[in-house]
Amino acid sequence: MSGTQTKEPKGVRLDHISKIYKNPKTGQDFYAVHDVELDIKPGTFVTLLGPSGCGKTTTLRMIAGFESPDEGEIYLGGEPINELTPNKRDTAMVFQSYALFPHYNVFDNVAYGLKLRGVPKNEIKERVTNILKLVELTDMEQRMTNQLSGGQQQRVALARALVVEPGVLLFDEPLSNLDAKLRVQMRTEIRRIQQALGITAIYVTHDQSEAMAISDNIILMKGGVIAQMGSPTEIYYHPNSEFVADFIGECNFLPCTVTGREGEDVTAEVYGHPVKVRSEHDKLEGAAEIVLRPEAIEIADQGLLPCKVELSCFMGSYQNYHVRVGDTLVKIADNCPIGKKTFQVGDDAFISFRSECAHLLET
Repeated sequence: MSGTQTKEPKGVRLDHISKIYKNPKTGQDFYAVHDVELDIKPGTFVTLLGPSGCGKTTTLRMIAGFESPDEGEIYLGGEPINELTPNKRDTAMVFQSYALFPHYNVFDNVAYGLKLRGVPKNEIKERVTNILKLVELTDMEQRMTNQLSGGQQQRVALARALVVEPGVLLFDEPLSNLDAKLRVQMRTEIRRIQQALGITAIYVTHDQSEAMAISDNIILMKGGVIAQMGSPTEIYYHPNSEFVADFIGECNFLPCTVTGREGEDVTAEVYGHPVKVRSEHDKLEGAAEIVLRPEAIEIADQGLLPCKVELSCFMGSYQNYHVRVGDTLVKIADNCPIGKKTFQVGDDAFISFRSECAHLLET
């Protein structure tokens, strides 16, 4: 294994799968995961994202074989795998806790899965050496795992999963034990390695910036069901609900009334002032909400909507404003503020935005 996967990556299909648990307090059954339908293409990096208790980890554990679906079927590379035990599935898991063997050195930790499979010694040495090079741990073979930093331990766990050349690589919040700077470094590494190998990866996290940074597609879950799935760009700019918009980054919601359409733009009134919003909704009318990201809004002496400044704070790369538009608090990130007028608390001003930077939600 020299940095390219020696076999084809596999896709994963979830065909209406559900998992039912019993609430220990009430004795009532409830769906931890309900009727999830999903088709993950081979070689893609997909993230299951959502708050605690949304069903993302249960979904991952069903793919791995640590939990069994109560309804539906899981397919790996077109093969139904519900009846297969975890060790019979063509998957490998990188755990939150790393789960390394403390009495083994780095080489033996990484080689463990190959030895279980009866791979010849000379091939084990070659494959472990190659994978340690890929995760940048060359010359660390003889170190004991308790002599390694958290980031190095995470790399060993990643190497141990990769060396068996799984069809699908599974990640259960693998970076949650690392400090913020190391998390950013390691997520970049995981993405680099996944792309270098062309392997299918399914990643669980509750960290939306992590999901945005590494994913081809994000599956955002809430209450055991899929709230929305799509590319990071689609989910960020075209959320299908207030929950999605609010979970992925910061968001403003301006109440409006849709009054008509002009070409690609919908015309709407916000507190009595007309604005235009790009919208693919053909039949949207009446009460709605305009979804606006803080960085999409400009503040100036003239503009679309009058406002009053309630907070003005220099953050280095941007000036952070909170302004009041009618009854609504609006957050603004005025990027690269050098040379621009700085508005102070109590100032009257105006906000503006381009129609394609706004998104309409039905209320």
